[in-house]
Amino acid sequence: MHLVRIFGLSFLVSLAALVAAFFYGGTTAVLLTLILGIMEVTLSFDNAVINATVLQRLSEFWQKIFLTVGVVIAVFGMRLVFPLVIVWIASGKNPWDALDLALHPPAGGASHFPDGSPSYQTMLTDAHPQIAAFGGMFLLLLFLDFLFADKEITWLSWIERPLIRIGRLDQLSVVVASTLLLVTGTVIAPDGTTGTVMVAGVLGMVTYILVNGLGDFFHVDEEGIEESLDDAPRRSGPSDLARATGKAAFFLFLYLEVLDASFSFDGVIGAFAITADPIIIALGLGLVGAMFVRSLTVYLVRQGTLSEYVYLEHGAHWAIGALALILFYSIGTEVPELVTGLIGVVLIGAALISSIVRKRALSEH
Repeated sequence: MHLVRIFGLSFLVSLAALVAAFFYGGTTAVLLTLILGIMEVTLSFDNAVINATVLQRLSEFWQKIFLTVGVVIAVFGMRLVFPLVIVWIASGKNPWDALDLALHPPAGGASHFPDGSPSYQTMLTDAHPQIAAFGGMFLLLLFLDFLFADKEITWLSWIERPLIRIGRLDQLSVVVASTLLLVTGTVIAPDGTTGTVMVAGVLGMVTYILVNGLGDFFHVDEEGIEESLDDAPRRSGPSDLARATGKAAFFLFLYLEVLDASFSFDGVIGAFAITADPIIIALGLGLVGAMFVRSLTVYLVRQGTLSEYVYLEHGAHWAIGALALILFYSIGTEVPELVTGLIGVVLIGAALISSIVRKRALSEH
């Protein structure tokens, strides 16, 4: 019964999405929507784990806001509006013309129209370096902050413990991330894109630091916390905001939305390998995929899975680090979606197995 309450709405919304897909494009559209939904859930399990670590620190009201307003932003903002905005900016067309361009691709799946103008899919693909640099930098900083933070429990101790000691150097995450961005922009980025990649990466860095910093600032301001962050182990992203409300909760909510967007970039771009139709992408990635990711997030929070299987959060962060590096690498070389998904699944699966082994070992004592 508990599972029905958590996942029931996702099943109903998914069914409605498949019905809408049938009326929109017949059985082919239904199949494509289902494939995209499954792909989104598979690629976003690490997203759900990280969302849960932050969501459990929000008050019940703000959890509901994330699971309602956040879903609307995820479904329509990132999966439908965001690609249109990219094309709108790239083409100089108004939003309605960009939508018309998306709905009426060249015949035969060509990359350009007969007059030589690029298709919607081509324009979005051409914007991949900027998108990957922004999302990769945001996710990389999230991973590095977790990796260098002081933690009572470590998973890959032979790597994590030395890095924790090194992480005492102030702003080391920014130093490492900036260095990787410089290498990406000068070595990996295709000719003519170095400047845009560097600017997008810096914007990703600024966004992470700003949202993270505002979360810390308003937490201290509202809750009157006197102990410093050194008195408790740091965690990824904003500092621990147990049952945060008000401004602190708002910035945690904002942080979650930017985080979700960063996870979504590669999925949205990868979806075009399956279909260029923005409506089907929104139905598959959004109404089917994003809804189930939200339900999975709620399940992890309600069941206390993260506290029971303590290495899951570690595995998710390592998966985030791998995704960030893949995004940087994909700026110069195409990376199959299967590779991205499998790396995340393998790392989280390994963390889950390690958690089970640890739990059994502790129970025996």
